[in-house]
Amino acid sequence: MGKPMNQPTSPTSQVSSPLGNVFKALAAVESYEVRAVVLSMLYFFLLFGSYSVVKPVRDAMGTVYGVSHLQELFTATFIVSFIFAPLYSTLASRLKLSTFLPWVYGFVAATILLSYALFVSGKYQDRWIAAGFYVWVSTFNMLIISVFWTFMSDIFSRTQAKRLFGFVAAGGTIGGILGPAIATFLATRIGNNNLLLISAAGFAVTAVLVRMLAAEKQKLLAEGVEAQPTSLEHRLKGNPLDGFRLLLQSRYLLLLAVFLLLMTWISTIVYFQLGDLITKAFPNREARTQAYGMIDLTVNSFAVLIQLFGTGRIIARFGVNTGLLLNPIIMVVAFLAIAFSPVLLVLCGVQIVRRVAEYAVAKPTREMLFTVVDQESRYKAKNVIDTVVYRFGDFSSAWVSAGILPYGMAGLAIFGAIVSGIWFPIAYQLGKLYERSRGRAAENPGLAADYALGKTLRSQKGRV
Repeated sequence: MGKPMNQPTSPTSQVSSPLGNVFKALAAVESYEVRAVVLSMLYFFLLFGSYSVVKPVRDAMGTVYGVSHLQELFTATFIVSFIFAPLYSTLASRLKLSTFLPWVYGFVAATILLSYALFVSGKYQDRWIAAGFYVWVSTFNMLIISVFWTFMSDIFSRTQAKRLFGFVAAGGTIGGILGPAIATFLATRIGNNNLLLISAAGFAVTAVLVRMLAAEKQKLLAEGVEAQPTSLEHRLKGNPLDGFRLLLQSRYLLLLAVFLLLMTWISTIVYFQLGDLITKAFPNREARTQAYGMIDLTVNSFAVLIQLFGTGRIIARFGVNTGLLLNPIIMVVAFLAIAFSPVLLVLCGVQIVRRVAEYAVAKPTREMLFTVVDQESRYKAKNVIDTVVYRFGDFSSAWVSAGILPYGMAGLAIFGAIVSGIWFPIAYQLGKLYERSRGRAAENPGLAADYALGKTLRSQKGRV
């Protein structure tokens, strides 16, 4: 009898290496997974590093437009994201995925070069140019990260994701350390404009790595080792609005969307508080860029240690539910601390703790949830969740935060604590549902997850 498809080959048939032994010790990486894991880490390293170089520039441009008007930028970003999602779905339906995915990053590199051309012409002080740059970077940053994690969930299986996603995320975090370091130390030396060239070059190399990783996925499938049994050598069927349709038809995906929406509300509340204090504390654009860069550098330095040595072990020991519940618990305590002491040092500390927990545990855990849905939902519905839903959260919470901010930081902190309290039961329900969805080669695992949710709700109804 032949070897079953998608089962790991025997350890004796794999050649070990020093790097493989290190990866095995750190995250139980099997020898046949090493190349895919290394390419994935390099991919995320360059992706997140390139974005992290341009992110402090974006944040500084937000202050050029005006912190008191950030809600307007968030609204514009939501509108652009809403328009861009059907376009993304259309291209995914017309191009083979193996062709489409690299061009996502090539297009981003081209737009950054266009921004560079505008800035060197002296227009960076133009309030509307600054707004346009802020909106576009805020639009593509969610897209590129969404595409990365979609690709990961289309390469690694559900069981692999529990072991590997935290470890792979460390590649992005290391890039997140290098990016803010470049921004922090070079912003005043070479200027914000030249930081854009570094970012564009990084995105161009990322596109090449995507092609290499797509070829590695095909190799894994040909060898019959464990991997997601999907192909990138085809177009996705459907129409531009399929992402919205799939989201609205799936209870599981809707619950994922609500989870991300509340996560975004928390992030935006802290962002408004921090932006207000940084604007008052630092007089010029370069100093603000350095301040944001230093926060990013600190966050990523702590997060990478947890991702390399702890994330996989935390999920293996305590389960996906713990990973999802960690941030809601932390933020209830954090917002209470802000309410009693709304100063820059406390806000910086809260932002660092929140983002470390999010990057090291919550985000890798959330991405694991997409390994049990079908390929079309990964590329279309996930994109809607990660861009449109995320930016709707920014847009809505930005206006609420702007309305509360004039009444003081304490008001925003109390509001944030209430949102965190609502976030907790959503995270708990989602984690329980995922654990019940075993992903046993069902034709549509997402529907299996929906069935599990429906069964849970009916069970709860019967107890009332």
